[in-house]
Amino acid sequence: MTVRRVVPNVRSEAMRENREFYGLLGFEEVMNQGWIMTLASATNPTAQISVLTHDETGPVVPDVSVEVDDVDAAYAAMRDSGAEIVHSLRDEEWGVRRFFVRDPNGRVINVLSHRR
Repeated sequence: MTVRRVVPNVRSEAMRENREFYGLLGFEEVMNQGWIMTLASATNPTAQISVLTHDETGPVVPDVSVEVDDVDAAYAAMRDSGAEIVHSLRDEEWGVRRFFVRDPNGRVINVLSHRR
């Protein structure tokens, strides 16, 4: 399994203010669903940060998102290890297949792949 990117998730109601703040560091808006906005570096597009007001289809706002090349294999590995699945594997209408799992520190990790 290959990790494509890791994105920190920040819960905030101040979407515009975050876009402006991170813009000063060279980030540009690359996605905005209203409830989630992703900002990326113009020169290194895998350097990203997401700001969420809430999670539209998940039970909680995850702390980190990890994009992998095979989310089904990641799900099977986590399930088989006995890790706590917080949100089961599913296809989301906005183009990703994902699940949430709790890490040993209690953080919720959003593991996803983009559907093609």
